[in-house]
Amino acid sequence: MSLELSSSRLSKVELSFGQKVASLNWGLIILICGTVGFGIAVLYSLAEGSTSTWVQQQSIRFAIGFTLMIAIALIDVRFWLRVAYIAYGFAIVALLAVEAAGIIGKGAQRWVDIGIITFQPSELMKIALVMALARFFHEHTLEEAQKVRTLAVPALLILVPAALVLQQPDLGTAAMLLLVGGAILLLVGVKLRWFALLIALGAGALPFGWNFLHDYQKDRILTFMDPERDPLGAGYHILQSKIALGSGGVFGRGYMEGTQSHLNFLPEMQTDFIFTTLAEEFGLVGALVLIGLYVLLIAYGAAIALRSRNHFGRILAAGITSMFFCYVFINIAMVTGVLPVVGVPLPLISYGGTALVTLMCGFGLVISVYVHRDIRIPRRPGGPVA
Repeated sequence: MSLELSSSRLSKVELSFGQKVASLNWGLIILICGTVGFGIAVLYSLAEGSTSTWVQQQSIRFAIGFTLMIAIALIDVRFWLRVAYIAYGFAIVALLAVEAAGIIGKGAQRWVDIGIITFQPSELMKIALVMALARFFHEHTLEEAQKVRTLAVPALLILVPAALVLQQPDLGTAAMLLLVGGAILLLVGVKLRWFALLIALGAGALPFGWNFLHDYQKDRILTFMDPERDPLGAGYHILQSKIALGSGGVFGRGYMEGTQSHLNFLPEMQTDFIFTTLAEEFGLVGALVLIGLYVLLIAYGAAIALRSRNHFGRILAAGITSMFFCYVFINIAMVTGVLPVVGVPLPLISYGGTALVTLMCGFGLVISVYVHRDIRIPRRPGGPVA
């Protein structure tokens, strides 16, 4: 049987395992692997040529993430539709477990230890939220999505985990959940007047919200407005980051020649501020190369979303791609001083287990949408396809 099946036949005939493997989006997979490889090369430089510090662990995590990504991509997208709410429920339980018995690290309670592994439930929630919203809006028409009573459910799906994450406290991830949720609402056709109303309410609540922020969060916002107010304290991170960015110039100081990172002036250089390290060693050219890779990854995700013939796949791929864009935008804006420092890692580059593996699982869902792009899925059991 030819692999070039027509859309009508694909909607009726199940793809074989061989057809699924042949249908994998290898261009996207190669881009993902190349971006992660770029990050591992930077970690190798930060470790002064040692593989035991960060490279070995990151490589193992990448291997796990790659395996999961391919496995997820080969599973029928209709399965992910069926388990979307289950995944969301599991993520909510994991967030509640953080509140009850989470591990404290760097002044925050964000991790859960289940013996075999320690993971960050808030990272899982980013993927689970997209899946849950994709299923919800798959089952509702555009006209239904405009009604206030219909929007109450997705609003709760977004606000409940955001509130739980904010309690940890993790302002960056809470903001990510709100942004990703808002992006999906915009993509499914929610009218702009609702966004205008929410923005107005949010702006009005800012003076009251200020009182609920932790002292270090207030310091970050004040430092964002005036980094020089505390150059050896709250402003140290961003000032050192700007120095490193400027010292890289156009072509950089050279691989493994960065002074700010190798002399330990730059804090969190392997995680939140790894973009600064990269820019110092590879310069503006290297930074633009990485941004170019990110643009290609986002373009792939958007194209896959547009190509999907089922509504769930369109929303799922677009939601994961929006989440990835938020990762990139917030981190780069943060380390360049455009946004306050909120602790969001650079996707596929920063050192970290849960963020890397869950993001690659997210790309697995995007590739699954691509593999099963011509399969039609009824909005409701027995109903018309969407």
